[in-house]
Amino acid sequence: MITREEEALILKYLFKLSDRKDLDELNDWIAHEKNQAAFKAYIKTHFAISMATNDPELNDAKEVLLKTIRKEKNIFYRKRFSSMIKYAAIALLFLMIGIFTRQDVFKPASAPMIIPREDVITLQLSNGDIEIINEDEASKIIKENGQVIGKQQGKQLVYQNIGPQTGTLTNKLNVPNGRKFNLVLSDGTKVYLNSGSSITYPISFEKDTTRYVSLTGEAYFEVAHDKDRLFMVNTQEVDVRVYGTQFNISNYPEDENAEVALLQGSLSMAKSAASKEIQNELFLEPGYKGSFNKTEKDITREKVNTALYTSWMTGNLVLRNETFENIIRKLERHYNVTIINNNTKLSSERFNATIETNQESIEQVFSYFKKVYNIEYRIVENKIVIN
Repeated sequence: MITREEEALILKYLFKLSDRKDLDELNDWIAHEKNQAAFKAYIKTHFAISMATNDPELNDAKEVLLKTIRKEKNIFYRKRFSSMIKYAAIALLFLMIGIFTRQDVFKPASAPMIIPREDVITLQLSNGDIEIINEDEASKIIKENGQVIGKQQGKQLVYQNIGPQTGTLTNKLNVPNGRKFNLVLSDGTKVYLNSGSSITYPISFEKDTTRYVSLTGEAYFEVAHDKDRLFMVNTQEVDVRVYGTQFNISNYPEDENAEVALLQGSLSMAKSAASKEIQNELFLEPGYKGSFNKTEKDITREKVNTALYTSWMTGNLVLRNETFENIIRKLERHYNVTIINNNTKLSSERFNATIETNQESIEQVFSYFKKVYNIEYRIVENKIVIN
């Protein structure tokens, strides 16, 4: 329960009666996590009532939104907390995504549609041949000599343990924008690949040697434990050494940092080197994230909520302290569309966001941008152009 004084501060804010002193007090009050749910509830109710009053087609908005007040959806808000008061009402509009999607509140009657490209998943074999992976079919993975080394069933490739091999034959799995795909390596390690990612790996790991794979993009790993063989993931400038664990790696070209979030087990991060000598190795504990800064070339760690870094596996695009320019790149990758940003001033603005990519279309995402932040855009020749 909140006090009458606290309730008065919220109401004065909602009805634009707050002075500077009121806003300072409200800002300090919201700084306490336990008070944020109450503040959100007032914002939601106020927004619902306003919409219902101004739009005869939304007479049920208040009743519907009140039922969702207890549901946390954690969508769009600006990073700087000092700006929370200014943007709270419009930011919390994004908490209504599911409701307004169903009611088509923001969708123009004849809005042009974006048709995402349908790029294919490919598997490059050790001899250079490229096979197309059809997620609706099942197929076998065959070595050059005709030996079956694995199979594809739906959205997963599974390699068989055919025993140690002489020499290293590798395959490369490419997952395009707008797709996700799973892989089980010959040692039983499970890899979940995010959109716009690729991984190169041996068809069978050599005996008594490091199990080595190379990743571009983002993937979640569940590494099969092997006390005799280290598992290593190279992601451009960073080597991640694993000792049987579950973790997420993200390192897309547009990212400022290469990030590794550890859920279980033990691993280390170090700058890649031509020699086998390890320098400046940083170890992570479960619940920590390691970050390699591509400009400063240093590695740091911090305690995090690891669920934020694996949410993409359930269809959420979670962004933290991201520039609008990077958000555009991530939207392009997840929806497999082209976005042209002519608003250079907006590019450097930083946001936090959670977008349900399995539920919201790219048109709906941009309709929220326009409604909330007055960002003008057009759909031209199947491209989104921001003015």
